[in-house]
Amino acid sequence: CGNGIRCFAKYAIDRGIVSASAASVSIETLAGIRHVVPITEDGRITGARVSMGTPIFNPNDVPVKLEPAGEYGAGPVLNYAFQMDEYDLPLTFVSMGNPHAVTFMDTPVAEFPLHTVGPKVEHHSIFPNRVNFEIVNVDGPVHLTARVWERGTGETLACGTGACGIAVASMLCGHSEKTVDITLPGGTLKVDWDGQGEVFLEGPAEEVFSGEWT
Repeated sequence: CGNGIRCFAKYAIDRGIVSASAASVSIETLAGIRHVVPITEDGRITGARVSMGTPIFNPNDVPVKLEPAGEYGAGPVLNYAFQMDEYDLPLTFVSMGNPHAVTFMDTPVAEFPLHTVGPKVEHHSIFPNRVNFEIVNVDGPVHLTARVWERGTGETLACGTGACGIAVASMLCGHSEKTVDITLPGGTLKVDWDGQGEVFLEGPAEEVFSGEWT
């Protein structure tokens, strides 16, 4: 979770668990070690830039079961013909340590019935581990607008790995440049990918409240 990593890094630095002078923080996750570079303003941690790992495209590793089997090799698989209900949803598949299926559409994402279609895509038989489903409007080469249906959760205000999957898919499909801003319902994230190697995610982090669990 790219958003969670940024928040965790802020928590660790703000509370002195990690030195505030640290140039970067290494955080171990189930998807591997993630390196976080804090962003400061007037001595405060306001956000972070996170190395989110290298995208995976092989259908067997995403994973996604495509027909006919073996036709798509090691990927990437772009704009795979897919239909749900009356909607044509060409899918591009990316794993960022978790599976993502990204579709680009002309219909404003705010008007798309994600709460109806999202769970059907998530549980479709071609996804053995279910999938995170992203719908995207291309506003231009450096800006996208998106919504995310997260597997096991439903629609969320923002998704860090989802934003990375969106940026990678958009660049591969020729929609955007290597650096792109992605606006989600909860705010805007910046993603950098040079077409090979690691994806970098940048966004804000702020403390909303603190309390004591009793």
